[in-house]
Amino acid sequence: MIKKKEDIQSGSRPELSRRELPEAPEITLLTEDDLYFFNEGTHVRLYEKLGAHPLIINEQKGTYFAVWAPNARQVSVTGNFNDWDRARHPLQPRGQSGIWEGFIPGVGKGALYKYHIISRYRGYEVDKADPVAIYQETPPNTASIVWDIEYTWGDQAWMEKRHVHNRLGAPIAIYEIHPGSWKRLPGEGYRSLSYRELAEQLAEYIQQMGFTHVEFLPVMEHPFFGSWGYQTTGYFAPTSRYGSPQDFMHLIDCLHRHGIGVILDWVPSHFPTDEHGPGFFDGTHLYEHADAKKGFHPDWKSYIFNYGRAEVQSFLLSSALFWLDKYHADGLRVDAVASMLYLDYSRKEGEWIPNKYGGRENLEAIAFLRKFNDEVYKSYPDVQTIAEESTAWPLVSRPTYVGGLGFGMKWDMGWMHDTLQFISRDPIYRKYHHNDLVFRMLYAFNESFVLSLSHDEVVYGKGSLIGKMPGDDWQKFANLRLLLGYMYSQPGKKLLFMGAELGQWREWNHDESLDWYVLQYQRHAEIQKWVKDLNQLYRSEPALYELDCDQAGFEWVDANDALQSVISFVRKGSSTDDILLVICNFTPATYLKYKVGAPRGGYWKELLNSDDEEYGGSGQGNLEETMAHKIPWHGRPYSMEITLPPLAVVCFKSGGPKT
Repeated sequence: MIKKKEDIQSGSRPELSRRELPEAPEITLLTEDDLYFFNEGTHVRLYEKLGAHPLIINEQKGTYFAVWAPNARQVSVTGNFNDWDRARHPLQPRGQSGIWEGFIPGVGKGALYKYHIISRYRGYEVDKADPVAIYQETPPNTASIVWDIEYTWGDQAWMEKRHVHNRLGAPIAIYEIHPGSWKRLPGEGYRSLSYRELAEQLAEYIQQMGFTHVEFLPVMEHPFFGSWGYQTTGYFAPTSRYGSPQDFMHLIDCLHRHGIGVILDWVPSHFPTDEHGPGFFDGTHLYEHADAKKGFHPDWKSYIFNYGRAEVQSFLLSSALFWLDKYHADGLRVDAVASMLYLDYSRKEGEWIPNKYGGRENLEAIAFLRKFNDEVYKSYPDVQTIAEESTAWPLVSRPTYVGGLGFGMKWDMGWMHDTLQFISRDPIYRKYHHNDLVFRMLYAFNESFVLSLSHDEVVYGKGSLIGKMPGDDWQKFANLRLLLGYMYSQPGKKLLFMGAELGQWREWNHDESLDWYVLQYQRHAEIQKWVKDLNQLYRSEPALYELDCDQAGFEWVDANDALQSVISFVRKGSSTDDILLVICNFTPATYLKYKVGAPRGGYWKELLNSDDEEYGGSGQGNLEETMAHKIPWHGRPYSMEITLPPLAVVCFKSGGPKT
């Protein structure tokens, strides 16, 4: 628990100007500018200076250590190289910067270490893992490991052209994965795959399925496996559960060489209270806000960063840039942004402190998020930052210079909620809730959205996606195909959590493998093929991705056929030749000669039909090209009559006059 401010004698230290900076000791990585920018909150490469760095000084091998602990009376390095003796290797304070540093000869790569900190207050002593360590022991062990991050990359071709794959006008279909439970090895104690074992298997699978990117649930080191990585303690260390930093680099490298982008979940919103972590680091609330009304999260029982503290800003900014710099990540998905934006998030009246204007907005967190996005895009304009933001906060994915938060994209949580609520209803009642389908288009282009069916929807008793579908088994699979086809045809980038493409019946369990065995059954293999073909269609038709975030790429044909639970719309690309017509039928009735308006005449070819027999459907559809005649309908100059299959989505492409 956070100790009350009155329980800790509050010391203050004077601000450090450039003139007051001390001379650097004989062995140091820290320049005067490093200290100045760190204390100013603008240092974004702390991982090059703080932490443990193996060096050779005058032909003598050793390790340079540096840690921020401004309220410590004494800091020493303990480890397996000195029998964890707290007195053998003290560090020295670097003037008034708050940083302690020192060089220990003979300590090399692979050494285990911690910092023993004696606070200036109330005799507090503690052993802490290094907050800037690049490698940690495998939990439940908690020591840091002296390591390097040298690696020979083979992804130059990807890195040179990734701006093409990451831009808003590119097809982005993300496969979200928890690396510890994608596949397990039953013959070896049912353990998770290592990073290297995962590399080829995952890359080949994603390539086969047609996804463009993979998004990893947080790989940053975390003590509790059941947190899925969202309770992070190692902000610079990939979890050692699956291998070394170089092993994780190999995984990303392999994905890149297969033409697959990599997005990492990043959690600057909170961190756990485990004693070895950053919390109460030097006997004071160093990283977290001291007041529990701002510094302790009531839902997750975790600490909240003090975003107004300059050094904390440097720490978090450096963590973000680290994964883009050293691990070649193509994007960062920022978790729980809403919890950062609002001071009253999950708090009752009297449990939160208004800002200086009396409002509920967390001004320091807002400023930090803008600073984070500015720094990321300044250094890496070819990546994406993605916000998981669950409210109607304006301009989340708009530039900071127009008052936005500066993210590249935002998860559309409203679409997810409304769509799952609608699709889970018995089709007989859907006509009364038609607004759940069409409401999204009132705000669809206010942000650059990602449509996400993520891990959050298949845990904590919510059941699997297939389990949410109403009806008998045939209808459940038909509804799931319809849901996925509807998602892929809507404006916005796509994200699907692992297992949904299998039609897995059980909800996700992080302690077990996905139910790959279900693919021996025809219906599950058919849903997997449907997802594969959806990705193929999405990537091959510019009308489905080029203008995902531009209102010019979407037009309703008919949004009002609530009685029959049918919607129809047009998707357009930047070329006038790229035009698709999509019709979705959310009832189990087959509509013969369903009349739909068309934006142009001539022949239209059915590109994809979720009711096709190869996907487990009833086989109803439009095998021959369909002619749109000059008969106005739905406000369009042309119309055509089609067979609209039950619980299905069909997609047509304009082919022009038949020759």
